[in-house]
Amino acid sequence: MQSPSATAAPFAAAESETYTRVMWRLLPFLFLCYLCAYLDRINVGYAKLQMMQDLGLSDAVYGLGAGIFFVGYLLFEVPSNLILLRVGARRWIARIMVTWGVISAAMMFVKSPTSFYIMRFLLGVAEAGFIPAILLYLTYWFPASRRSKVTALFLTGIPMSGVIGGPLSGWIMSAMHGSHGWAGWQWLFLLEGIPTVLVGVIAYFYLDDKVADAKWLTAQQRAMIETNLAAESRGHALHSVRDGLTNPRILLLSVIYFFFTMGLYGVSFWLPTIVKASGVSDPLDIGLLSAIPYAAATVSMILVGQRSDARGERRWHLAVPGVLGAAGLCLSVAFAGNTALAMLALTIGTMGIMTTISQFWTLPPAILGGAAAAAGIALANSVGSISGVISPYLIGWVQSSTGTTGNGVLVLAASLVIGGMLVFTVPASLVNSAARKD
Repeated sequence: MQSPSATAAPFAAAESETYTRVMWRLLPFLFLCYLCAYLDRINVGYAKLQMMQDLGLSDAVYGLGAGIFFVGYLLFEVPSNLILLRVGARRWIARIMVTWGVISAAMMFVKSPTSFYIMRFLLGVAEAGFIPAILLYLTYWFPASRRSKVTALFLTGIPMSGVIGGPLSGWIMSAMHGSHGWAGWQWLFLLEGIPTVLVGVIAYFYLDDKVADAKWLTAQQRAMIETNLAAESRGHALHSVRDGLTNPRILLLSVIYFFFTMGLYGVSFWLPTIVKASGVSDPLDIGLLSAIPYAAATVSMILVGQRSDARGERRWHLAVPGVLGAAGLCLSVAFAGNTALAMLALTIGTMGIMTTISQFWTLPPAILGGAAAAAGIALANSVGSISGVISPYLIGWVQSSTGTTGNGVLVLAASLVIGGMLVFTVPASLVNSAARKD
């Protein structure tokens, strides 16, 4: 008779092979989708370097315009994810991408503060539900024990949009400025919006709504995934939409995410400005330097995600990067006059901040299942989006009032520390047990 370990080994190998195939099928494409999403969201930070002077916008106007995106995003986030449950992920993700790509490209026609506000609001409405949709979609394929690494790989689209978007945006604004009578920032919005529309069309044909539709898996592989997910679902006590919107634990997680995203959006919208303030003036040089912190963050997100899965631990892997992110932001203010030291500090800060985001999204699916997961993930992301309104406007207001972004950045650092402390109010047994592999 074979020992249990002898029979378990082939099964573990088959399981590993199955999830590797799923990962290579889905993650590169979903990463591309998120790269487009985040690039279209933050390219306004690079466009700002030219469009503020061309249109006569103040820092406060820019800060409000950058943040008003999240008003539309917030209002339509939960309804969008609930619609996804009805129409399927494939159709809804494609719709979201095509709509926001068109609106992002149309940002080139902004002429005044009012039109800037309107277009940013519409962009938020169009993109609402995209990130929760993808995060929910990943739960259709991967169990909790594998989700930290997978989520981290997907969310590296955030820093990689900086690695690619910084130099690309700087080059477009430098090389295309004045071509056909359009400013560099107008070309920026057009040339970075079109690819999103094309990827959205591809998504409609490439993605599968559920495991049962995946013809690129064998019948045995599909059955294995569905069995694992069914066993995990039976462990969820929360399944209804009401659970996802009203359970105190989800509300607590939403507040935690708010504090972490305060730091995220502060870096996303103001990194080019902070680099410029350190003594760099050429748009291409600003883009190249801005890519450094994002490249380092990509590595840290993946490594921490792998370690979190291997250890079966979530809270420390979330809180420690938050504190490091805060330290980096504080040091970037202290060394604001020294480009090299400021960039080193911003790199540390960005690594910590980006890692908190990927690690956070392992928590809601550990508590929620079914419709509760759709509603709860959207709720947490919506609450986090409020910081997208507050943080850029806060730094813009401080910049206009004091002539420096330093004090505003320190406020964002404090929010990261608060978020890290609140993580430990979540019971370890609740989130860590789901992470452990059998």
